[in-house]
Amino acid sequence: MATLGILLKNAFTKGSVQPTPSPGPTTEPLGGCGCYSCQEKWIGFRCNCYFISNERKTWAESRDFCASQNSSLLQLRNRTELDFLKFSKTFYWIGLSYSEKRRVWLWEDGSALSPDLFSPFHIVNTKNCIMYGTNNNVLDESCKEQNPYICKHRLI
Repeated sequence: MATLGILLKNAFTKGSVQPTPSPGPTTEPLGGCGCYSCQEKWIGFRCNCYFISNERKTWAESRDFCASQNSSLLQLRNRTELDFLKFSKTFYWIGLSYSEKRRVWLWEDGSALSPDLFSPFHIVNTKNCIMYGTNNNVLDESCKEQNPYICKHRLI
């Protein structure tokens, strides 16, 4: 029992950046940040839960699915937020689209895209939606195409 206590203490105090899929809803702290773990099939990382889909949906269908899970399509806050995806070769829908009214790229919550978040950010068609992939790369594609997607739920 003492060994288990030491292992658990070390797991939550080392600040590990490796995400681990949660076995299901629990009340154990996530990464020592005072948050709680994620539901089954979601990945916990730095007080957020991420659902990385295997199925393909349009951008709107992806957004609706995320909303049904009390989350939103991925909104990135910094370049290192999804370092744990660096081995993926897939691009995923994220919650970024162009506002014709404001003439700017906006996240689902209405906040503007930071100009230094993606480099380079060369989007040809502002009618398209944005996909995120490895090495901080983004692509634009017709929002009606079906692609995998990432949902994000902030725990705190």
